[in-house]
Amino acid sequence: MSEILSTTTAIRSAHRFDVSRLETWLCARIHGFRGPPEVAQFSGGQSNPTYLLTTPAAKYVLRRKPPGTLLPSAHAIDREYRLLTALRGTGVPVADPYCYCDDASVIGSEFYVMSYVNGRVLWDARLPGMTPDERRAVFDEMNRVMAALHTLDIDALGLRDYGRTGSYFERQVSRWTKQYCASQTHRIESVERLIAWLPEHMPTRETTALVHGDFSLHNMMFAPDEPRIIAVLDWELSTLGDPFADFAYLCLAWHMPSDGGRGLGGLSAAEIASLGIPQESAFVSEYCRRTGVEKVDAREWNFYLAYNFFRGAAILQGITKRALDGNASNEHALEFGQRAAVLADLGWTCAERAMNVKTSRLIAACTHKEQHK
Repeated sequence: MSEILSTTTAIRSAHRFDVSRLETWLCARIHGFRGPPEVAQFSGGQSNPTYLLTTPAAKYVLRRKPPGTLLPSAHAIDREYRLLTALRGTGVPVADPYCYCDDASVIGSEFYVMSYVNGRVLWDARLPGMTPDERRAVFDEMNRVMAALHTLDIDALGLRDYGRTGSYFERQVSRWTKQYCASQTHRIESVERLIAWLPEHMPTRETTALVHGDFSLHNMMFAPDEPRIIAVLDWELSTLGDPFADFAYLCLAWHMPSDGGRGLGGLSAAEIASLGIPQESAFVSEYCRRTGVEKVDAREWNFYLAYNFFRGAAILQGITKRALDGNASNEHALEFGQRAAVLADLGWTCAERAMNVKTSRLIAACTHKEQHK
């Protein structure tokens, strides 16, 4: 599964490899694998190149590190594979992982192979073509699966060492600041402001859970004929971290522009309600009910949003740099990367809102006791 499973194209020249060598390697490691495979590249995706392998007996998905010089700690294919293996059979649906290869001589970089899952990837948060009831069900399913992820027992899954605990935001803001600076091609004023503001406004609360890092509509595979998630995609940014940072990333949909950004930003409350989509506060409240959180502080909530927009801007800046260097995963990477300033501006708007909050509570959700009634 790639971060965007949509259409496939011929393999881009920068991402070609020796298919016969791959076939030999897979025949020795996947039971029942029988070639020759037909290989196509998924046209979407900004990070790790992802391919569809079609054989006479079955379809598979191969996900690899991109070729070329990469930023430190980026494109952690081995971590993705480890996590998919741990999550198999839990309440969080994932594709079945088959094998991982750390020998770059096979196709030119590390990779892993997993099952092909046939379903729908939805792009636009307004969910065009659906009825209000269908949209309501899709949003509730996203909420349910994210709550399931954040309530997993990381010790039982053997993932206690999957990331560091404590000082999550200090580490993350530092990491993405370094990533941004390492790939900076031009100055973005709102990014500079966020780099200064975020370390001074860290949330007082801190909890630890398994977090996805990129849990959004386009990274979920829905069943072909019902609003049920059958696979969560693209675990590259997963770690142990603050669940509200992870959840707030999903809620960026209410702030991303509806015109060109596939979000709900700019729509009135009445327009959102007419679509059957919950208001952001109701969506947050339902997540709190499912996870047993009592309340969300408005200042902290706007920090979570600002942080996620900052991180998104840093990621898009990295895409711009890879595009200029000629090793981006997507042929439209330069276009996507130029949106970094848009995200940074939205992040600074959230930061300003946090500084202007007059009341300390965004929503009053259920108590822990109420959640278990």
